[in-house]
Amino acid sequence: MSTVLKIGTRDSQLAVWQAVLVKDELAKSGVDSELVYIKSDGDIDLVTPIYAMNVQGVFTKALDAALLSKRIDIAVHSMKDVPTQLAQGIAQSAVLKRASYKDIFVYKNEDVIEKWGLLDDITSSFSGPGLLATSSVRRKAQWLHRYPGHIIENLRGNVNTRLRKVDESNWDGAIFAAAGLERINVRPANSVELNWMLPAPAQGAIMVVCRQDDNAAKQCCSILNDEETALCARLERDFLKTLMGGCSTPISALAEISEGVLVFKGSILSTDGKNKAIIEKSFAVNNNFSPANIGVDCAADLLQNGGANIVQTIRNAAN
Repeated sequence: MSTVLKIGTRDSQLAVWQAVLVKDELAKSGVDSELVYIKSDGDIDLVTPIYAMNVQGVFTKALDAALLSKRIDIAVHSMKDVPTQLAQGIAQSAVLKRASYKDIFVYKNEDVIEKWGLLDDITSSFSGPGLLATSSVRRKAQWLHRYPGHIIENLRGNVNTRLRKVDESNWDGAIFAAAGLERINVRPANSVELNWMLPAPAQGAIMVVCRQDDNAAKQCCSILNDEETALCARLERDFLKTLMGGCSTPISALAEISEGVLVFKGSILSTDGKNKAIIEKSFAVNNNFSPANIGVDCAADLLQNGGANIVQTIRNAAN
């Protein structure tokens, strides 16, 4: 590791915000650092849907390469963008405290909130037309499961670009991650949280990675680690990995600890939203608490209760 820690980041406003957060937190412990800007595959191709790019780690591969070539010492990622299997030679060094894990709907006209029942936790009975946008196959599948009559178009670009496209389009609205908009203070007033939509595994969390053999970088970043967020995100990613998941799979997971109980929720849907398998389990966080296999075990249970057929359908469609 160099005297000044080199922090790799994409150059979008959100990515830079996350990297600056890490830089500022390191500075509190007397660690000097500087940002190094790197373009990812996902930043260069702003047209192809993420799920259609057939590249694992479209937002992380370029930073992995920079790490391994020692151009940078650490890299900062939105954790939901990081493949469950890290590249060889790359190691997780910290997971920051999670922000909001929720998805939000940015709407054009307020009447859709009541008409579509956007705030209702139960499945909507609305079957009329709707036109919206998202690049996430997970969000698309959950939305179509609830609103099978709607049309969903592709929406790519950084946060500001996507918000501008919503304003300029004929869409009723678009789906975003709350954390992304809130972190850079661009969440519009015309937005609502979708409490019925399960998030992507690790959504709202920030991951810092370094080279596997760079003990100095690991030590510097260890002070940033939030143990509860790291545990919950790991369980969610174990669930995803067990279900063969990635950007092209409609898999959701959320682990939360509250008042001495860990609640795990997960789901997988067919890409058209027609079929869905869900699981929810609770675990007492006490002296006998053993979280190691919770994500894997929940995925195994889901596979036995309808999930396996959905996984097979997705695999057949991909071949």
